[in-house]
Amino acid sequence: MKEIISERLAGIKELSCRILQYRCEVKNTESRNREKFIYRAMQLHLNLSDDQIAQFDHFEELLMEWNEVMNLTRITDDEDVINRHFIDSLCLIKADSYLEVPMDGSTSVLDMGTGGGFPGIPLKIMYPDIRIVLVDSLEKRVRFVQRVIDELMLRDAQVIHSRAEDFGRSTGRRESFDLCVSRAVAALPVLAEYTLPYLKIGGQAVYYKGMEIEEEINSARRAFTLLGGKYPVHTVKYLLPDTDIGRSLVVVNKVAETPVYYPRKAGTPERVPISG
Repeated sequence: MKEIISERLAGIKELSCRILQYRCEVKNTESRNREKFIYRAMQLHLNLSDDQIAQFDHFEELLMEWNEVMNLTRITDDEDVINRHFIDSLCLIKADSYLEVPMDGSTSVLDMGTGGGFPGIPLKIMYPDIRIVLVDSLEKRVRFVQRVIDELMLRDAQVIHSRAEDFGRSTGRRESFDLCVSRAVAALPVLAEYTLPYLKIGGQAVYYKGMEIEEEINSARRAFTLLGGKYPVHTVKYLLPDTDIGRSLVVVNKVAETPVYYPRKAGTPERVPISG
């Protein structure tokens, strides 16, 4: 009997050691990933406070938790979340030389097609004074983003369930935003119709795109000018820090009112994009 008890105690001790080792490995991995995130933000000349780092940590926890029951993102590796979601969103600063709107409380921001909250939530964490509205057409994603807003206690942040084409009619927010951002939503001719009607004259749209963007920009020339945007546009190309992943930011200035019949009814911009 004593031998059996000793064997069981030894087994429990070994299991406890393995659990402790696993927890240490997880903690060390989390610490390394946090350090990488801070370092890569510094490469963008962004200094994160302890509170902001904690908010990003909690955002990632919520993203992974909710992603187990709904398809919010295909990106689930910790380092990829840091690079392809958080840092990618914060790369708005790469367009700083072209941005004419301050990232403070005087600026209203629209994130059209926010999905899992990108780039809008990272931008709100980084620039807590901006007033931001995040729009998505899928209710489950809207519920998730609302949970993030609540748990991170983000002030002046609102998420709305709407298609891009219907947003202005349902909220009366045409020609009212200073800055519109959009990431991985649609081709530029379509995206222009989804976003430019909601910018005030003097506002700007920033589209997050891949590296090879010239042909897409050319295809959107008529859409930009028809909808009140200035052409030619500004383009910023870069690599995500410590990676070979190429990105572009396309910056469009709003210089004229958008004709009242744009955006067209739901589904039309994608089915019959403005071209030529």
